[in-house]
Amino acid sequence: MNYELLYVLWNPDFEAFRIGPIALRWYSLCWLVGLLLAYLVVRQLYKDQKIADEKFDPLFIYCFLGILIGARLGHCLFYQPDYFLSSPSHFVEMLLPIKFLPEGGWKMTGYAGLASHGGTAGLIFSLWLYVRRYKVPLWQVLDNIAIATGTTACFIRLGNLMNSEIIGRVTDVPWAFIFQQVDQYPRHPGQLYEAIAYALYFVLCLVLYKKMPHRVGTGFYFGLCLTYIFTFRFFIEYTKEVQEAFEASLPIDMGQILSIPFIAVGLYYMLRAGKVKSEK
Repeated sequence: MNYELLYVLWNPDFEAFRIGPIALRWYSLCWLVGLLLAYLVVRQLYKDQKIADEKFDPLFIYCFLGILIGARLGHCLFYQPDYFLSSPSHFVEMLLPIKFLPEGGWKMTGYAGLASHGGTAGLIFSLWLYVRRYKVPLWQVLDNIAIATGTTACFIRLGNLMNSEIIGRVTDVPWAFIFQQVDQYPRHPGQLYEAIAYALYFVLCLVLYKKMPHRVGTGFYFGLCLTYIFTFRFFIEYTKEVQEAFEASLPIDMGQILSIPFIAVGLYYMLRAGKVKSEK
């Protein structure tokens, strides 16, 4: 059967543009756009809540480093510990965006492998450090970041789509994609499903914030963020191919296993928020 006549053929160039020897990949560009949008959203929220500019300016650095370090360590330790913990050189590859070559030397690869669960944990830890240093109420910061999270999450998944990675299972749905850099089978565009879900989450947060700005500082938006995103993530995993071979023997995959505690924490803080007054 000629699948190419029925489905979306997907084979984009990895590079958005190149200037001489310097190239910017779509994945990196999507990350930057997602972080920039979140930056602008949180900046406006800080202004609405009369938080001083000098307390906002360092926030982006804390968030960027927390997400990047957490996402990288999460991928390496949750999905490929047998590789990254097997030798000193592989351990260095976990920390630096390089790969050692069999014939000697190394090459720059970027961080090929980032896990959203690790990124979320890293972000929460970095925000804890931020509030200790700048004396902004923890729950106010967590709720503000939670409102903006959908923008970054959406663009990260669009970056995965441009990379033809984290692909879906083979399917016959009419909107299936053929990821030509992977194989010639029609598959669920799981990255696109997630991107749409996270964009809708951001719209939901804007609507709720307009109606309930007083909920910022109670943990409500933080709880909503974890519950919404990881509940969706749990079910979307059923449309994805397993990322590592060991997951095939599990009743649910690693993404689902890691989502469960985040959902539980999110539900707890949503319920708790009704009994807590804003810390602002």
